Amino acid sequence: MYPILGQCPVCHEPLTVTRLYCRNCETVVEGHFDLGRLHRLTPEQLAFVETFLRCEGKLNRVQEELDLSYPTVRSRLLDVIRAMGYEVGEEPAGLSEDQRRAILADLAAGKISSEEAVELLKAGT
Repeated sequence: MYPILGQCPVCHEPLTVTRLYCRNCETVVEGHFDLGRLHRLTPEQLAFVETFLRCEGKLNRVQEELDLSYPTVRSRLLDVIRAMGYEVGEEPAGLSEDQRRAILADLAAGKISSEEAVELLKAGT
């Protein structure tokens, strides 16, 4: 069997199913049926969603499995969300994950005190 196409291979607009058929009783249903939001995704996006689900939605596990940086994994997830027609909320104000990690690395390396690290982390929230 071939996978169902969600987009026209010529103009890339969404396809509509117009006929459904039951192999068992040979019932045919005709009309206009939506394929659903997942069929809006490219094959690459679908592969990402499968990996995301297999990793139980844990971005760190997706990152390890795909050998990508955390920001890249997050960006791909946001692309999938947009492609499915949902709006993506703005990133909350504050420190990025990289900034938090840098502060904690400085603390671990003894470059800053624990009090300074707490203040830097609080200032970013």
